[in-house]
Amino acid sequence: MILDEILARTRERVAGLEATGHIPDHRASGRFSLTKAIRTSERRNAVIAEVKYASPSRGHLHCGVPPEALARALVAGGCAGLSVLTEPFFFGGSTGNLGRVREVAPVPVLRKDFIVDELQLRETAALGADAVLLIAGVLGRDLGRFVDLSLSLGLEPLVEVRTREEAGLACAAGASLIGINNRNLSTMAIDLHTTQRLAPLVTGEGRIVVSESGVVWPCDVRALRPYCDAFLVGSALMSSANPGKRLERLVCA
Repeated sequence: MILDEILARTRERVAGLEATGHIPDHRASGRFSLTKAIRTSERRNAVIAEVKYASPSRGHLHCGVPPEALARALVAGGCAGLSVLTEPFFFGGSTGNLGRVREVAPVPVLRKDFIVDELQLRETAALGADAVLLIAGVLGRDLGRFVDLSLSLGLEPLVEVRTREEAGLACAAGASLIGINNRNLSTMAIDLHTTQRLAPLVTGEGRIVVSESGVVWPCDVRALRPYCDAFLVGSALMSSANPGKRLERLVCA
């Protein structure tokens, strides 16, 4: 399965990170809050726009556009925050891209990767990210520990779920930002009803719910809006000739 391949390569990256030496403890600045950006968004729809150059399901996306240019276009298009893929083998990302986006973006920046080791969280804080994606299905019972460490480093954890069991894990771990992934990471199939099914399980107690993956058209936003507080959109923007304008349509839907 593709997820197994991704995780195997991720562990190789972690081993390489360990071999390079110690990453100094660094607490994120806390300058930008993804939670606050979503709650105070003046747009009709709060959208976290994603900078990525490839995906297993779509192949290459916007290969020739620098991350700074994409970030500026998406900020102009009204994003509440930016998500930056740093996984290099399957998503064409890099930690360098995150740093370049951070330098120009006056909005919260989320590191999106497959976090399997605490060292990656320390690296994330050192890179200047404001938030980090934690996948409940990958971390399992270790999720709570990763949530706590993220918070101690000044990072807001966005905990991703796609099953009832994972939703329970996220709530038990104390996650206040929960992303519902409409994509099955094993098959890469999309089902937008996943947000509708799981949202009632995680809504409440001050949590923010983000619908992730598969949101392409304004009608998708309107259909899912009653079930979530924000949307994370990547491929639909990155495959567009004008990502900023495409984002505006979703933000205003």
